[in-house]
Amino acid sequence: MRVCIYGAGAIGGYLGVHLALAGADVTLIARGAHLAAMQANGVRLISDGAEQIAHPRCTDDPTAVGEQDFVIVTLKAPSVPGVVGLMQPLLGRETAVVTAVNGVPWWYFYGLDSPWRDHQLNSVDPGGVQWQGIGPERAIGCVVYPATEVVAPGVIRHVSGDRFSLGEPGGEKTERVTALSDLFRAAGLKAPVRAHIRNDIWVKLWGNLSFNPVSALTGGTLETIATDPGTQSVVRAMMLEAQAIGEKLGVRFGMDVAQRIAGAAAVGAHKTSMLQDLERGRTMEIDALVTAVQELGRLVDVPTPTIDIILALVQQRARLAGCY
Repeated sequence: MRVCIYGAGAIGGYLGVHLALAGADVTLIARGAHLAAMQANGVRLISDGAEQIAHPRCTDDPTAVGEQDFVIVTLKAPSVPGVVGLMQPLLGRETAVVTAVNGVPWWYFYGLDSPWRDHQLNSVDPGGVQWQGIGPERAIGCVVYPATEVVAPGVIRHVSGDRFSLGEPGGEKTERVTALSDLFRAAGLKAPVRAHIRNDIWVKLWGNLSFNPVSALTGGTLETIATDPGTQSVVRAMMLEAQAIGEKLGVRFGMDVAQRIAGAAAVGAHKTSMLQDLERGRTMEIDALVTAVQELGRLVDVPTPTIDIILALVQQRARLAGCY
């Protein structure tokens, strides 16, 4: 099985090591010093004090790779539209594209039994670049749970988690999503196939859309934001607005807001990815995590007053820092 991981940073590299060691024909698309180190020394994965090294094909040139069975996109959401053209040599007639990207996916309304069936979201796919250039029929949803980090070029540290929830947009248990799940499980990963992958997307998004921007504005960790009465009330209001949107779209959350906030507090003194991106001067995933929820609220006629305020503030904070 030929698998290309496009954007082999922390998550992509972690996944690449596991799949390569399980015998898959894996190619990692990366760039810069990280790519050079992986080409020279392989990909090193440190987990629970043990080290594994894999030697998948590593390149920055998709034209040298050929058509794949699966292309797993592990880039940050703002980077994806810019690589759709470069990705074309990887896409054969039957190639599936797995969207292992945070936030609302560009294919969200594909085939959805709702008044908004096949609606395209401008906030995450401006101009329909992904919808037209990849095609929603290729998409397999993926919710990423592991926490990993690149500690040096070519070296990835696994912090926690090993689950990648998978699902077809239409909910079918197709041959391709079953084969992908089997491949992940053979590599020692958890990969349940979900009949309602959008529910999983929303439960993760629920925390990301609130804790991420508030942390970028305050510098607070998950624990600090979740336990301080003031910031807790802000994230609670954002989550309730998002819940109303999700439920209008047919989503079932499976827990309440208090449980979700308690879960974030239990993680402890962890900096969100958006705060880390701000501190490191990297592009922040504001649109996929927050703007898209605002856009969905407008679409289904659910007011989002708290989300609107926090979004305006974090957008300006990011622009002034050169991160948006």
